[in-house]
Amino acid sequence: MTRFNVKKHKEYLYVISESITEVHPVYKNSPLNLFLILGSNMALLIDTGCGLYPLKPIVDDLIGDRKLLVFNTHAHWDHVLGNVEFGEVYIHENETKFISKPYDVSHVKESPCEIVKIYEKQNFLIPPAVVIKKLKDGDFFDLGEINVKVIHAPGHSPGSICLLTNKGELFTSDVAYYGEQFLPKRKFISGVLSSISKLIKLCEENPSLELYPSHANYPCDKSLLIDLYNGIKNVPNLWNTRREHDFFYAYEINDDKFKYYVNRL
Repeated sequence: MTRFNVKKHKEYLYVISESITEVHPVYKNSPLNLFLILGSNMALLIDTGCGLYPLKPIVDDLIGDRKLLVFNTHAHWDHVLGNVEFGEVYIHENETKFISKPYDVSHVKESPCEIVKIYEKQNFLIPPAVVIKKLKDGDFFDLGEINVKVIHAPGHSPGSICLLTNKGELFTSDVAYYGEQFLPKRKFISGVLSSISKLIKLCEENPSLELYPSHANYPCDKSLLIDLYNGIKNVPNLWNTRREHDFFYAYEINDDKFKYYVNRL
């Protein structure tokens, strides 16, 4: 059984989506988008999802005899819980420690959704991939006619990465998307703005870039980055409107385009 929705977006690009809202209704940023890029020699899977249903058979069916690379854009639960299906996974060097051991998903234990029983059968501890390899800013991968460059964009998490292809795609992960934004402590928000600025500069250098976020709508364009930059920059001005959100251990702040959760741990 599968809960994935598979869409052929381009001849060489598939989008494999699943709903994180079905795990716990507190998560609104559905769908979660996993991307599969098919080069002439190798394929690249971007993130492995929630680990609820088999992903590898779907990927294997799409890639043919190509060798598969698997990247985690960062170590948050909804991007890495399928790692156990794959023998080897790459992630930024800042976050290897988070995916090198069983992943604790007990935070969804009280979910009203039946689907969490799949986690319960594993005691809410999801095994990791066997081999974890490190990525760093500027790493370059040739998939055969399609090249992928790693861009370190910390802020959403210390090891968040985006991926730039020579075909005009920028995979922005959770660094930028239209939806609820999860931000670090207020004193670290300047780092988020720096990363978004880096992506804006890329778009200015490559005006035809298409943006592929890991949540919600795709493709997007530079306006997503501009909207997000301006919104996050304005968070201090809205600080007195904040409310505590207990599930996320965050301060919740709203404007007309985004909802922000600022870490308060």
